[in-house]
Amino acid sequence: MTESDEKVLHENVTESGVRLDVYAAKILDRECGGSRSMAKKLLENGCIYLNGAKAKSGAKTRVGDVISMILPEPEDISAEPEDIPLDIVFEDRDIAVINKPKGMVVHPAPGNYSGTLVNALMYHIHDLSGIGGVKRPGIVHRIDKLTSGLLVIAKNDSAHISLSAQIKEHSARRTYIALVTGNIKDDGGTVNIPIGRHPTDRKKMTVQTQNCTGTFRDAVTHYRVLERFSSHTLLEVTLETGRTHQIRVHMAHIKHPVAGDDVYSSGKNPFGLEGQALHAVALELSHPDTGERMHFYAPMPDYFMKALEKLNSQFDFSVYDTKRTDNNL
Repeated sequence: MTESDEKVLHENVTESGVRLDVYAAKILDRECGGSRSMAKKLLENGCIYLNGAKAKSGAKTRVGDVISMILPEPEDISAEPEDIPLDIVFEDRDIAVINKPKGMVVHPAPGNYSGTLVNALMYHIHDLSGIGGVKRPGIVHRIDKLTSGLLVIAKNDSAHISLSAQIKEHSARRTYIALVTGNIKDDGGTVNIPIGRHPTDRKKMTVQTQNCTGTFRDAVTHYRVLERFSSHTLLEVTLETGRTHQIRVHMAHIKHPVAGDDVYSSGKNPFGLEGQALHAVALELSHPDTGERMHFYAPMPDYFMKALEKLNSQFDFSVYDTKRTDNNL
């Protein structure tokens, strides 16, 4: 291998019989958010080495091999305004509260350079906090692509600092509705177990066990049963922390994965859901400037209600609408 000013990754192989582009993609996803297409491109360009020699496209791994990859200089990812419909629940000079639809990515990343919430924000809202940088302007917290519901956006740096502190200190309350598989017997509970990156599947997260290595961060999820069905349970879920895929990972850990979740469940999907039945229904925070305690509500989306109709659900979600209640839930 010749010397290069570009970043070089070295990895000891721990699995045999895996296509090299697949194994390399796992490494790239962990290190820089890369994908299988990126791995194939690096192979074609002679930038992946196997035991010191340029790798062939059809190569497969063996335990003990050493994979080396020369990574190109990272591309600058910046968002451009796009005229995408946006459900703005509330907006003033400091914050905006958005009801994100299922299927929308929050900010640009490799493989999702356009069509994101940030692209829409930049078109509809001209003042956004710069703390998140050029690809995350205004973004204080995130929800998964296939999760719907409320996010708060910072329109200036002062608001961003205040909102981030509220989330860190747990004074900002985020409430989710989840439909999970199986019947939970207890009326409520708490899952308190750290979450980190899965050791072999870099697109997944996992809970910490005695055999886990790597970086794991505290994660606390509270849940309360709203309604039981023969094969599913409807839950209210609140978070103390905001780890990637937290609700989905914790629910799967207690053997009640979120319905429709094709990553952390067996894949059975009796309701025809495209993604998990998880909705950020309510958000409570203190206004960054005035200190006023504010409550926001996002009605249950059609995809979720159709699943509940099949279960003959009788739950009245209007209790989360602060226009009609004091929200002391």
